[in-house]
Amino acid sequence: MKNSRWLSLLVLCTGFLLIVVDMTIVNVALPSIQKDLGFSQSGLAWVINAYLIAFGGLLLLAGRVGDLVGRKRVFLAGLLLFTAASMLCGLSFTQPMLIAARFIQGIGGAVSSAVILAMVVTLFPEPLERAKAFGVFSFIASAGAAVGLLAGGLITAAVSWHWIFFVNLPIGIITAVLAMRLLQTDRGIGLGRGADVLGAIMVTAALMLGVYAIVQTSDYGLASPRTIALGAVAIALLAGFVVRQARGRNPILPLRIFRSRKVAGANIVQALMSTAFIGFFFLGSLDLERVLGYGPMAIGLAFLPVAVVMALFSIRFSAQLIARFGAGTMLGAGLATALVALLIVGLGPTNANYFVYLLTPMVLFGLGGGLAFPALTMIAMADVSPSEAGLASGLLNTTGQVGGAFGLAVLATVAGARTLDLAQAGVDGQAALAGGYHFAWLIGAGVVAVTIVVAAAFLRSQAEAPAESAPAECEAAA
Repeated sequence: MKNSRWLSLLVLCTGFLLIVVDMTIVNVALPSIQKDLGFSQSGLAWVINAYLIAFGGLLLLAGRVGDLVGRKRVFLAGLLLFTAASMLCGLSFTQPMLIAARFIQGIGGAVSSAVILAMVVTLFPEPLERAKAFGVFSFIASAGAAVGLLAGGLITAAVSWHWIFFVNLPIGIITAVLAMRLLQTDRGIGLGRGADVLGAIMVTAALMLGVYAIVQTSDYGLASPRTIALGAVAIALLAGFVVRQARGRNPILPLRIFRSRKVAGANIVQALMSTAFIGFFFLGSLDLERVLGYGPMAIGLAFLPVAVVMALFSIRFSAQLIARFGAGTMLGAGLATALVALLIVGLGPTNANYFVYLLTPMVLFGLGGGLAFPALTMIAMADVSPSEAGLASGLLNTTGQVGGAFGLAVLATVAGARTLDLAQAGVDGQAALAGGYHFAWLIGAGVVAVTIVVAAAFLRSQAEAPAESAPAECEAAA
């Protein structure tokens, strides 16, 4: 029984790895896609944006649907849709076909990933085993970005961009077959317990419109009338949704879930953390390519220490550390380590030697993620009832995606503005680019500092509350 639970976790994490890797693997292949299909620069952005809009907009709804109709059923449906859409992406020979397939792929990714955390909670009710399971999941969630960069460079260089999508087919099919055999079937609580169709439409429209407004800031700017208008409509829809949830009989997002300081605080921290971590990977890739002249494979290898260290701590050490010191303490330690890493790269030289100036922050960033993400997931899911675990899982993923998208838009805009100012002041091209990236990293460090304050304010009680049964379990494990 114990082995079957860990095999089930492996299946869930493989399905999630497909989705996480797909968010970054496409970035490396974009120049090849642009050349092959004739995309303009602005049109090429939709290869990424179509996926993000569908993914970010549907996470919350998908998580609640999993509670209602059964999480295994929802996971399988999303995984199969994602796999089928991957085939369409690989077969695409026109711009509209690829963009439409990427949108469908985003829907499949949202549907399957929204229920995974809830299924992990059900599989591992004991605190120490749950911490270990969350460590594995958090590693997949965080290090998948580096894996995507490495795989994208390798596949695009060795074969063609089409195969970054085709590679999903055998993995997706095998994962689906194993999921059908290994995952425990659950019935759900029934559509009558939360089938708020209008509320679902409102929140999905609000999130999709909000993500759309965010991803378009690269073309129109954060303060443009277009961005402000779209943002205002998204906020209005979201406000209407909140009012409906407060008054409705069967809300899709019961507002009582936010009565828990852990749930509310963890989601705020998740949004802020995502800004710093996604910004580090995105701006770091640009710095390595445009300033230091790295190719796709070299970029992937440069981020490898982040993945290796994050894997080591997420899978091997985080559970024991959380059991001994508490999830809040480990969250604070991870955030402080990430803060140091961002300060090092932000204050580093323009043409930084990798082994002298970048290897150490890469290791520290992996350590920070390996400590912080499993701890935060433990905190976010600790006070949630089994009937609402899918909702809490979808909510945590939503705040991470939407918060990360918005934060990345801000950091990218700040970096661009700083680069422009330096260029106008007579600084040469590469130095101006580096100045923009370094300035954005320092802003990211400020975001992490704010995150530490928020975590201390909302999650203070968790810092001194290791799981009561954990010491005994640690002894048993030893």
